[in-house]
Amino acid sequence: MSRLRLHQDTSRLLNRGAIVVLPGEPFMKWLHGVDPISSDYGLADLRVEPRVYLVPDSGSAEEIERLLRRNFDTIFKAELDGWFRDESTWPKKRTYGMFREWFEYSYHSVLVDLAKDDLCHD
Repeated sequence: MSRLRLHQDTSRLLNRGAIVVLPGEPFMKWLHGVDPISSDYGLADLRVEPRVYLVPDSGSAEEIERLLRRNFDTIFKAELDGWFRDESTWPKKRTYGMFREWFEYSYHSVLVDLAKDDLCHD
């Protein structure tokens, strides 16, 4: 019954898209090189709880590509910081090409808010 109501109630759709970012092999190699404690982590471990970045709702792959090109360094830094906070160990010259080598991403255009309380910003 609740599924039927969800399909009829579009008021819970968010006017955002989401980009889910997953670390790749180069990211894992970097992490293992800077943090000896992380050597037990495999790629699957690093992907257990990926970050989700809300972005403006977009209809085309070209728009998503432009958005990523503009924001890749912000995402890159957030991913590095999420695993190892010592910025002196972070790659100095981060490029969009490097971002695409170190991470996989997927874009999702339909976000449904199932929570009853209002969204808030921290």
